[in-house]
Amino acid sequence: MTEAAFQAIQRRFAAHLRDPDNAPAPPVEERRLQIYRDLFFSNVESFLRLGFPVLHRLLPAARWQALARAFLVQHRCQSPYFRDISREFVTFLASDAFQPAPEDPPFLCELAHYEWMELVLDTSEETLPESGFHPDGDLLVGAPVLSPLVCVLSYHWPVHRIGPAYQPQAPLPQPVWLLVYRDAEDRVRFMEINAVTARLLALMQAQPLHSGKRLLTALAGELGQPPDGVLRHGAGLLDGLRQRGILLGTRLDDVSRLPADGH
Repeated sequence: MTEAAFQAIQRRFAAHLRDPDNAPAPPVEERRLQIYRDLFFSNVESFLRLGFPVLHRLLPAARWQALARAFLVQHRCQSPYFRDISREFVTFLASDAFQPAPEDPPFLCELAHYEWMELVLDTSEETLPESGFHPDGDLLVGAPVLSPLVCVLSYHWPVHRIGPAYQPQAPLPQPVWLLVYRDAEDRVRFMEINAVTARLLALMQAQPLHSGKRLLTALAGELGQPPDGVLRHGAGLLDGLRQRGILLGTRLDDVSRLPADGH
């Protein structure tokens, strides 16, 4: 058998495993072929079930099986690793290839993304630095150091509260902001925050050399609020973020060398 002929059989075999109802079977004994079909689908479906436990519980069994099959048939994964299946599934749900069923919950895509983010933080190879910052530094005078294991998310549905007992049918009047982070004990945690806190965290990421005072003063300007009030409230907010491990402390850099408005 030539290499080209062998590759053609491989492609036919793979196509049949993905879509046995529509792709012709290769010349393999049916008993063996059925074992391959069952193993292939069961392996992928089990990864999806583990990665999206809430979504799996909410969907009827037949719909879940059909959704897993649609993913196999219509999506071409860009990664060969099983650990990336969850990411590929979220990509599929966000693509034009995904066709929602009438019985699908309206929050399906956002819930899947939320569940995937827990896996992203849980399996991230990033680690918390052990040096390069003052753990007890003054967060107003110094530049706050944000943990590398933090992600700020925004959804139109209260995905962090959805479950069998709570399945909303209308989106929230205002988006919900969620902070997902991995703490020093490697546990993934979720925290609901407001838009102002989300903006402050975004400013920290954009301006990592700026002191807490400078960041809060900039935030006050964006809000059109007097700086003093924002600084008083912000000092407690920064301290609370540090207690949770979201802020690690302050940079070792001497921020006093920044321009005068950067205190």
